[in-house]
Amino acid sequence: MPAAPVTEVVTGIVTEIPSPSEHTWYLGIFPLRAYALAILAGIAIALWMTARRWKARGGNPEDVLEIAFWAVPFGIVGGRIYHVLSSPDRYFGENFSGGGDPITALYVWEGGLGIWGAIALGAVGAWLGCRQKGVRLSSFADAVAPGLLVAQGVGRLGNWFNQELYGRPTELPWGLRIDAEHVVSNPATGVAYPEGTLFHPTFLYELLWCFLMAGVLLFLDRRFKLGHGRVFWAYVLLYTLGRVWIEMLRIDDAELVLGLRLNVWTSILLGLAALVVSVVLARKFPTREESVRLRPEGDDPSAGSPADPEPDAESDSGPDSGPDPASAGTGAAAAEPEEVKTAAVEKSDADSSART
Repeated sequence: MPAAPVTEVVTGIVTEIPSPSEHTWYLGIFPLRAYALAILAGIAIALWMTARRWKARGGNPEDVLEIAFWAVPFGIVGGRIYHVLSSPDRYFGENFSGGGDPITALYVWEGGLGIWGAIALGAVGAWLGCRQKGVRLSSFADAVAPGLLVAQGVGRLGNWFNQELYGRPTELPWGLRIDAEHVVSNPATGVAYPEGTLFHPTFLYELLWCFLMAGVLLFLDRRFKLGHGRVFWAYVLLYTLGRVWIEMLRIDDAELVLGLRLNVWTSILLGLAALVVSVVLARKFPTREESVRLRPEGDDPSAGSPADPEPDAESDSGPDSGPDPASAGTGAAAAEPEEVKTAAVEKSDADSSART
């Protein structure tokens, strides 16, 4: 794949990272976009990892695809909504003046998915899928968490191909070169950066951070047998720790709140919430749940309670059952209490003695 410009090498040390010159290829009339391919590749890897972890926890691997059928579309819609609301100027103009291009909010393939919107609405879809399969959402969230991190890391390759969401200028050996048409202006001065400026490759930072934290989650889960959603909340905590400092490096347009980017505040608040929830869950659920299911396998709650068993024709009648018509009047002596029969025998003996 051609890249522009060619990477310079001095004494065997890479002095910059080039950006891909193309982000879209055509298969006939059908476009193949690098951003979409990166997202799909991340989803595929996450599903594979989740299926293996779900099986290890006692779940049916086939459940993963059916739950993903709900979670993935919800997640994509949620991610796009969060992105548009957190960066509205491009789509609606500054202060919603109408100077933007609202229709481009639908162009998901051009980039722009907010992870927190994807997680929030994706969780709603996962909940629907888990309810349908009769399994615990918390158990599924624990199984999917490491795969989510890997998917996010792979998805960042799409930002590299699109030459977007990079960081501020740097002189580090791994600085990222951006083509002139993709260079943003200096947010402090409003003047474009000079040609040849290298930038922090924040896509690479986040990719490496996600992969590393996925490994940490796998280790913690294996070592401490985490359950009841503890792996998922550990994922939120670990990811936000990295996202805060990576977000602080970025220079793309973003909504500012009290001088900080909106995503920085979101990461701080979610990280604190994840820490609190993690502590509470650790005290309440020190061990993993015994089953991932909400109800026993094959138990259909819509079928109602089982019917009362049929009475056994050969067993004694219950307390509410009447006499057997077939035996009515044929064994009066047998139906008499033992005490009555004994008294009758004693009276007969007494009469015989008197006559004697």
